[in-house]
Amino acid sequence: MKKLYRLTRTGVEELEAELHLLIEKRSTIADAIKSAREQGDLAENAEYQTAREEQERNESRISEIENILQNVEIIKKPKGDTKVQLGSHVKLKSDGKTKEFQVVGTVEADPLSGKISDESPIGQVLLGKKVGDSVELVTASDTTVFKVVDIG
Repeated sequence: MKKLYRLTRTGVEELEAELHLLIEKRSTIADAIKSAREQGDLAENAEYQTAREEQERNESRISEIENILQNVEIIKKPKGDTKVQLGSHVKLKSDGKTKEFQVVGTVEADPLSGKISDESPIGQVLLGKKVGDSVELVTASDTTVFKVVDIG
């Protein structure tokens, strides 16, 4: 059974852009391999080994992205829904602190930019909450109770 990847439209566009760059990079890597191969003995040629490893990483990532894009389900932006769901932007407040998150699929998750996976502990706590609900966010350093103030 194929795995279904859930992404926002923006996430799909970012993956398509990355795929395009990786495909363009193929010729540069091929040139590096050709140049290194011309130096002779391949068994002790570090440039050749490095170029081949880079080619493997590049091709692996291309395969991974193509697989994701072939099995993608685009998350529709929730309209007027009163509960947090996949694709929702959530604003939380607690004692003057404000946090904002977007709940996304695992492939697109990037906690440093506020995109959290629906499978992460924070994502699981937020799913199904309504404006006015309290949520307890547990991190390595502390536990804070926030109130859901906006869902978009």
